[in-house]
Amino acid sequence: RKLALKYHPDKNPDNPEAAEKFKEINNAHATLTDLPKRNIYDKYGSLGLYVAEQFGEENVNTYFMLSSWWAKVLFAVCGLLTGCYLCCCLCCCFNCCCGKCKPKAPEGEEHEFCVSPEDLEEQIKNDMERDGDTPIVLQPTNSTEKTQLIGDSHRSYHTDS
Repeated sequence: RKLALKYHPDKNPDNPEAAEKFKEINNAHATLTDLPKRNIYDKYGSLGLYVAEQFGEENVNTYFMLSSWWAKVLFAVCGLLTGCYLCCCLCCCFNCCCGKCKPKAPEGEEHEFCVSPEDLEEQIKNDMERDGDTPIVLQPTNSTEKTQLIGDSHRSYHTDS
């Protein structure tokens, strides 16, 4: 507080260095009074505060863990063992080795990937006939606030006991 009062810009209007010093003191006070920021500063220093500003306070530990030497070595070894991660890409995206390791379909079930429009239409008609459902062929009518939700029959609210 004494330093803040000493370097306050109102007390030193002609000294630009005092204004800079006051900003630093104010920033230090804000860091020390905020417990998460204080813990980050105690553990990682000013670089930790910078990382917290850029990536968020909850990601500081992850950032420093991933930038450690052993994490870099682990990524490099995995990259070398998988051929620059090519094997991972092939396994995940292309069923490995151009589909040679792709799981076989159960026997008796052959899936056609290219179906002609006529066959597809025929299949839809057969499915509808078998299910017995009829498609909706009418457009909905417009409704207004005056539309009768209840018919013209007698309305009773049963208020008589």
